[in-house]
Amino acid sequence: MSKIRKLYYFDKKGTQEMISFLNNSASDTYINHIMFNPFIPLHHLLPLRFKFLPESYVLKDKKAAKGLITVAPLKSRLKKVEIQKLFFEENCYDVASELVQFAVSKYKAMGAFSVLVKVDDYLPDLLTMFVSKCGFSQMSYEKLWRVEHFPDSDYDKKEFRPFRNSDAQVAANLYNETLLPHLRPLLGKEPTEFKESLFKGLSYYSEYKYIIEDRKTKNITGCIIIQTSDNENFIVEIIQSSWINFDINSILTFAFDQIKRRKKKFGLFVRSKRYTNLGEKYEQQFLQDGFKCVQNQIVLTNSSARALREPSTTGRFTVLSDFCPSNAMPT
Repeated sequence: MSKIRKLYYFDKKGTQEMISFLNNSASDTYINHIMFNPFIPLHHLLPLRFKFLPESYVLKDKKAAKGLITVAPLKSRLKKVEIQKLFFEENCYDVASELVQFAVSKYKAMGAFSVLVKVDDYLPDLLTMFVSKCGFSQMSYEKLWRVEHFPDSDYDKKEFRPFRNSDAQVAANLYNETLLPHLRPLLGKEPTEFKESLFKGLSYYSEYKYIIEDRKTKNITGCIIIQTSDNENFIVEIIQSSWINFDINSILTFAFDQIKRRKKKFGLFVRSKRYTNLGEKYEQQFLQDGFKCVQNQIVLTNSSARALREPSTTGRFTVLSDFCPSNAMPT
């Protein structure tokens, strides 16, 4: 008889065996920082609005671990959560759907407005499971691009400055402005999602944010977010006003210089989002610059609200996860 329960420290050995196919860096990060953070036992007791760490659950049949799911809260008053990891035995989609339905039911009972998940496009059976068995709707997709060459464009240092919490409202407005209108209720962000958390040091990833500011008017025209979970591969997200033309290569050069201050050798990636009105423009620019698309993820949501326009649907373990690191960029 199978049972789903919280993941405990004594599950560590079985979990290591389950995710042994991951590289050492990704495996260590997941186990030590996501699953077995010492604050997790107390964290499970917090109401959803106060949660700030990922929580993991394991499905066991007798003593054997058959699957595992990790859910993380998003910093939103609407109480959004995201399924970040999902492990299950190959082709055992009954196990996967049971874990997903458990997570959706549990967090919606706690008051969650929506549950978000991103599925790699090379996993069509998993995508079908989320849509047909778990009630998710397909919204759009995101692409991750590897910057193949050393970014080397001129930029004005005075146009960039570190992010401050007082910039959160403007950053949220810029982000929501670029979203396709019918997806704003589901994928929009609030200022709290951009503010620095008091518990930032307990997070499993590091994040650096910068503001693009007009030198003359002091108006904020964009925001740059640099994120890494292994301190080897860095992902850049660009949020900009759709009314102003930016030199994307200059922005990437600035980001490259900021990372280089902390790390001599690293991989640099940039994300494009098709559910924004600038997503297609970014993709064309990245193709023109010779960047390589290394990941294409379908964005799905199980929400208490509906989109204004109905979306179209279409080793040993299967894994739904973040982008796995690849070759680092030399300095």
